[in-house]
Amino acid sequence: MDNLQFKRHRRLRNSAGMRNIVRETHLHKEDLIYPIFVKEGTNLKNEVASMPGVYQWSLDRLDEEIDEVVSLGISTIIVFGVPADKDECGSSAYDSNGIVQKGIKHIKGKYPDLIVIADTCLCQFTDHGHCGVIEEGQILNDPSLELLAKTAVSQAEAGADIIAPSNMMDGFVAAIRQGLDEAGYVDVPIMSYAVKYASAFYGPFRDAAHSSPKFGDRKTYQMDPANRLEALREAQSDINEGADFLIVKPALSYLDIIRDVKDRHPVPVVAYNVSGEYSMVKGAALNGWIDEKAVVLEKLTSMKRAGADLILTYFAKDVAKWLNEN
Repeated sequence: MDNLQFKRHRRLRNSAGMRNIVRETHLHKEDLIYPIFVKEGTNLKNEVASMPGVYQWSLDRLDEEIDEVVSLGISTIIVFGVPADKDECGSSAYDSNGIVQKGIKHIKGKYPDLIVIADTCLCQFTDHGHCGVIEEGQILNDPSLELLAKTAVSQAEAGADIIAPSNMMDGFVAAIRQGLDEAGYVDVPIMSYAVKYASAFYGPFRDAAHSSPKFGDRKTYQMDPANRLEALREAQSDINEGADFLIVKPALSYLDIIRDVKDRHPVPVVAYNVSGEYSMVKGAALNGWIDEKAVVLEKLTSMKRAGADLILTYFAKDVAKWLNEN
């Protein structure tokens, strides 16, 4: 053993202080985007059965949620709407008095410095649950673009700081950018759901947003989970069309895609830590099978390490509390 030569890597791990000063990846409160579900009605705080700790809020009780978010130091939220009525074309998505628009106005009226992102899609508002216009059972791409642009403009008018289209229609960023610019909202950025897979991890969200399709599935417009190069093409198209941020959804099973996108595009990349990822961890934690805090922090740190600048996560409030404790 006298002549044995090797590197002593453990020197940089031998105390908590040493590990802290050489840590490469850090999670901050400013990295977090918290999703909020606003629902038509009064005196509502409805817990989503498949997402413990996540609620649908009516406008008259929304301050309970927003006040806590702000007090924790979370600077960015995204608003999803649950309307009272739905129709074939999802008209309440672009109604100036729609639930998302009312929610945005309410939030920005009380907290003008809070960054409010508007989820821009039709599925929660259509009676068929798909993200576009339907004709003879087919989801039509181009007619859907006009409605999506109208939705984005109405959300910007309500005060949204960022528009986040999640529909995966071809050309949706170009259509929305043109619509916003023509309406005078040239400074409102687009956070595109650029890479959105047809994933099995979305089930609990559809409980929260009441957005399950009434027939078929979304595989003709959301991506095949087996594909990598397709993600690069989708991201490049959205950059060419004017996207300011790129979302990869889901996050945990697609860390390689996050890294690919970040390596190729010098714009902020957002990891969407989706509902199924949240529910699995919450369910295991509630059964005492895992250390929730340790697992969540490790998981979100892996997303940052993969290249995400921001993380859209239902754990945002929990993480903010843990970071505040530290």
